[in-house]
Amino acid sequence: MAEIEKLYSVSQFCSRRGQETLHPLVNVLDQSKSRPIPGNRYLSEIYVVFLKDLRCEEFQYGRNKYDYEEETLLFIAQGQVFGFDLPAGNLIQPSGWALVFHPDLIKGTSLGQKMKDYRFLAYDVTEALHISARERQIVLECFYKIKEELERGIDKHSKMLIVSNIELFLNYCIRFYDRQFITRENLNKDILTRFEHLLEAYFDSDLPQSLGLPTVAYCAEKLNLSANYFGDLVKKETGTSALEYIQASIINLAKQKIFDQSKSISEIAYAMGYKYPQHFTRLFKQRVGVSPLEYRLGGME
Repeated sequence: MAEIEKLYSVSQFCSRRGQETLHPLVNVLDQSKSRPIPGNRYLSEIYVVFLKDLRCEEFQYGRNKYDYEEETLLFIAQGQVFGFDLPAGNLIQPSGWALVFHPDLIKGTSLGQKMKDYRFLAYDVTEALHISARERQIVLECFYKIKEELERGIDKHSKMLIVSNIELFLNYCIRFYDRQFITRENLNKDILTRFEHLLEAYFDSDLPQSLGLPTVAYCAEKLNLSANYFGDLVKKETGTSALEYIQASIINLAKQKIFDQSKSISEIAYAMGYKYPQHFTRLFKQRVGVSPLEYRLGGME
């Protein structure tokens, strides 16, 4: 496996590709003009967006591999590992386009304050954004405007216009991802079915005693999704958060177990993974309207 190198600046990204650094904090690259690069893996300290329109070598993202499809957007944020896991000396010819910018560019701007709202920046590569030809043109229009500002020379308006166009691009991506959730409805329903089966299998095993209650992160990992993407998918499909969905499943299961008179309410809570039975009682009353004991005694059918 290739050694992981730290990607710390825009100039580093550009120089590796033999392209001019038009601004120390931001650049847009037509990758057809890039020279071949080593098949390294990087730990990113900057934001990188790849617009890929051709198939290429398998791209390594964290522990996963991704084979590009046509018209794909891939987002790399701070702290993410990406690159190519190839033998030493192998070169890759970059293709498509790349938008790269340093976090310092957006500090003190409205975009800097909103970055946490762009949840897709924390999605995994397996949840990359697949776009139509028209959507690709919209993306390129944003990239062209940024590139035009960089090439005309920096003045007092440059930063505002560049950052505004990055924000416009990210806002379009919110729309594109919402569309992707809709167009992949059948796939999403399959994931929900697998989610339900996962919860059933979890509570039928000894995992509650060893791991406690199932978390959103645990379920997402088992379904090969990032927690953010999984949470957004569940919200789109059910109208509730992934955590609320898990809690509803816990309550439905608890309703069955409560009528086992051989076990106390505390024993049932422990068996389901609760460390403190009072937390189970509190959630049950919030959800059902009566306590577990009242429910057992016939307070609610």
